[in-house]
Amino acid sequence: MWFTRKAAPTSPTYTAASMPSGSAATAAASRTSRSSSKPVRPAGSLLFCALAAAAAVRAQAPPPDATSDLEGTAWQLVSFSDHELAPAERSHYTLLFASHGQLSARIDCNRGSGSWSSPGTGQLSFGEMATTRATCAPGSLYDQIIKHWTSVRSYAIRDGHLFLTLAGATYVYEPLPVTQDADSPKGKAPAGK
Repeated sequence: MWFTRKAAPTSPTYTAASMPSGSAATAAASRTSRSSSKPVRPAGSLLFCALAAAAAVRAQAPPPDATSDLEGTAWQLVSFSDHELAPAERSHYTLLFASHGQLSARIDCNRGSGSWSSPGTGQLSFGEMATTRATCAPGSLYDQIIKHWTSVRSYAIRDGHLFLTLAGATYVYEPLPVTQDADSPKGKAPAGK
C-alpha cells in the first residue's frame, strides 16, 4: 500500500514505522497496517518515475527515416518477377513516395493512398492502403498488388530502377516520366543511383 505525504518532490522516503509522529500519513499507516515496513513514497517521485520510463521507451523507438532516398520519387511498374508478369500499360501502375511517410498510388483503374516507412537502409514497409474499388478490366494486376502490398520488406535502387522485394518475388519499377501536367506526380530518380 502506498501513502502520500505533502512535501517537496525531493523529500525522503519513509517506512510506516519510521515516519515522524503526528503526520497524517503516520495516522493513516497505523490504521491500515501497524507492522508494515513498506516504503511510503512522495507523489512527486512516482510522477518522476513514470516520466523517466516514458522517456526511455520513446528513446528506444526508431525514428522515421526522413532522409530516405525514396522520398519525393515517383515510379511506374515494369514487371513482377515471380510470374514474369508485365502490365499492358505501365503508367496505370504508379507509386509516389511523398514526405512524412505518405504514399499515393495508381493501381490500374483504381487510386490509393497509404503510408510507407524505411527504418534502415534497404528496409521498407507499407501500411494498409485505402483504394477506390472500381472493377478493372480482365488481366489487371490490381488484386495481386493489393494482396502483396504489406508483404514488401525491402527495396533497392539499381541502374535507375526500384526493386521492391517480398518473399520469393520482386516488383520492378522505373522512374515515372516527367510530365508538364501540374496535377501529375513528377518522376524523379534519386541522384547517383
